[in-house]
Amino acid sequence: MFTPSQADVRKFFCAVHAKSLAGEPMTALETLAGQWIAEHPEYHADLADQEQALSRMYEVEGGRTNPFLHLSMHLSISEQCSIDQPRGIRQALELLTVRRQSLHEAHHEAMDCLGRMIWESQRASRPPDGPAYLDCVQRRATRD
Repeated sequence: MFTPSQADVRKFFCAVHAKSLAGEPMTALETLAGQWIAEHPEYHADLADQEQALSRMYEVEGGRTNPFLHLSMHLSISEQCSIDQPRGIRQALELLTVRRQSLHEAHHEAMDCLGRMIWESQRASRPPDGPAYLDCVQRRATRD
């Protein structure tokens, strides 16, 4: 299993942003990351300066979203849907996309569920609860 460091993740997104701006060829994963980066112009300044990106801390108290975490969650949800893991996540996200009329907004709602699952897992020192995560996304897809 590949477990990139914080620096690896930040370098990846900065490199993808630079390749996108330069019109350079990209891998499939880079292309997908580039699409999510394009959806978030508010992060472009963070991605343009790799040195600053590697040293900057994004703390909840600062009131600013960590662009690297946010983009990583978009990639995670995209990957989950591509392999339908947990089983049913693809359909749940498709339904949520139709309901919100936006894949981007559907991802943001799924991120809330994913973040909650990860937080509860860490807080309780137990494995992530995939069924609870899926249930959260399904509830959002079928209810207001």
